[in-house]
Amino acid sequence: MSAPTLTRPAPPTPGGPDVQVPRPRRRMSRWIPVLLQLAVLAVIVLCPMFFILAGAFTTDSDRESLFDFGNFTLDNFTVLGSGTARTALLNSAAVGIGASVVALVIGCLLAFLAARTDVPGRKAVYGIAIMPLFLPALVGALAWALLGGPATGYLNLALNAIGLPHLINIYSFAGMVLVLGLYYAPYPFLMVHSALSLMNPDLEDAASLHGARVSQMLRKITFPLVMPAILGSAILVFALTVENFPVAQVIGVPGGVDTLPTLIYRLMNASPARSNDAAAVAVVLTVLLVVVVAFQQRAMGNKQYTTVSGKGVRARRVPLRSWRIPAAVFAWTYFALAVLLPVGALVIAAMQTSPYVADLGQLARPGALSLWGMGQTLTDPDFHSVVINSVVVGVSTAAIGTALCFALAYTRYRTNAPGRKLLEYVAMLPLAVPAIVLGLGLLWTWLALPVPVYGTLAVLVIAFVAVFLPQGYRGVSASIIQLDKDLEDSAIMLGARRRRAITFVTAPLLRVGLSSTFLLLLMLSMRELTAALFLFTSDTRLLSIAIFDAYDNGSFQSAAELSLLYCAVIGVLAVLARRFGSKEIS
Repeated sequence: MSAPTLTRPAPPTPGGPDVQVPRPRRRMSRWIPVLLQLAVLAVIVLCPMFFILAGAFTTDSDRESLFDFGNFTLDNFTVLGSGTARTALLNSAAVGIGASVVALVIGCLLAFLAARTDVPGRKAVYGIAIMPLFLPALVGALAWALLGGPATGYLNLALNAIGLPHLINIYSFAGMVLVLGLYYAPYPFLMVHSALSLMNPDLEDAASLHGARVSQMLRKITFPLVMPAILGSAILVFALTVENFPVAQVIGVPGGVDTLPTLIYRLMNASPARSNDAAAVAVVLTVLLVVVVAFQQRAMGNKQYTTVSGKGVRARRVPLRSWRIPAAVFAWTYFALAVLLPVGALVIAAMQTSPYVADLGQLARPGALSLWGMGQTLTDPDFHSVVINSVVVGVSTAAIGTALCFALAYTRYRTNAPGRKLLEYVAMLPLAVPAIVLGLGLLWTWLALPVPVYGTLAVLVIAFVAVFLPQGYRGVSASIIQLDKDLEDSAIMLGARRRRAITFVTAPLLRVGLSSTFLLLLMLSMRELTAALFLFTSDTRLLSIAIFDAYDNGSFQSAAELSLLYCAVIGVLAVLARRFGSKEIS
């Protein structure tokens, strides 16, 4: 019997059924996800920044055409040589560093207590840490102006009642750092808590088995593994506090602390408006912050932080022993400073029948407090309109922003698509641009583009997605970095398509990070004031705009009433988001 003859299969006939996809076509298909995402980012991020850049180097401040920018000039940058600009830049940097340190210390400690310790009321610590998100920075600044005003602040009146002098002056550099640190602490908390919750305990167990003390384990294992979240939140908080306008306007300006946002605001509201000078200041700030982001990427780019694998993940609890009570006191003290005292001040201010209070005893007199003004506000049709507008914009921004951030982070860290690093840099660019200037760029963009969205809620949603894209992207990417790619690849090997593997494997494992990002974007969009200042109309007013208008007109009582209702709306939305969103990994 002769041996079988092995024959080489004939090459496929051109045009036959076995024709393979040409290699150039396969290469082009790898570009499709990146090109689609870049197209979205170009519309919502690059176009506004293009207009800002054009405004910084040209003489024309009107943007009615995509290509009409006036004459080229460098004269706009002469504003940076003034003493006012130098002082504003230095103050902004100092405030940003101080507030970032305060926010990181508070946020990281609370995240560690809530995720990894046996502190009394551990589950309540999570609520304490995110509750300041219900108080926007504008509301917090107004509340602390009522509490710590040097003459009639409620805290100073209380000190005066027991024979002590007025010791608190919130209208100062320290006051700005305190308020910003208190109300930006939830951002590092959410990012670090998500990273700590996803951490595989095997590495810590191994360290303990080899004799490492708890302090050594935390210093050499736990904290280095969550370093991406810590560094990402540090840059995020620094950028947000540097560009914060409401706190600088309410607390800094009365105290003579001029910052970059207040300088830009004055330039834009000068007569005539100096928007080109404001754009020049924004360009310089953009370059500086892009360098900071690039340095962070370089520092963290060559290190691995994968801690979630195929094994079950259950974070170990660190016993605090004698520190349990002090840790709980720390958490509740933060709650008192960030929520309890400010809300109490707003309640008193909203119920006052007299705009002036000389002593606390005046509030105890008959008729000194009344709910009549609050009832009038609740029945006002204008209030109903701004509430509906705020809820629609907030929920839409959170849903669209979370989906976009997941797509960007997945493309960056889970694919080999060319140009994926470019996506990250473009997504982070809004972090380096003050919201007040980016709002102006968005105004110019949608006035010039032939898309009829200006004057609608859609333009506010687009603006908020653009402004808060870095925050959402950092929240999702910090979690996806820690997720082992083998889990998704295993589903692919068992026959699942990539889309199904993402839906049933990757997304459920990231439910803590995604739900935290959704909640973060919801709170940020509900709180945002600055980017909306140039985009709202009489039909698209938001709650933040209504509060700022009341403050700007000198009506603190009306601002306090709206602020309390504002916080109630945000609280209801947050509870619903937590109830119907993913549950925390325990």
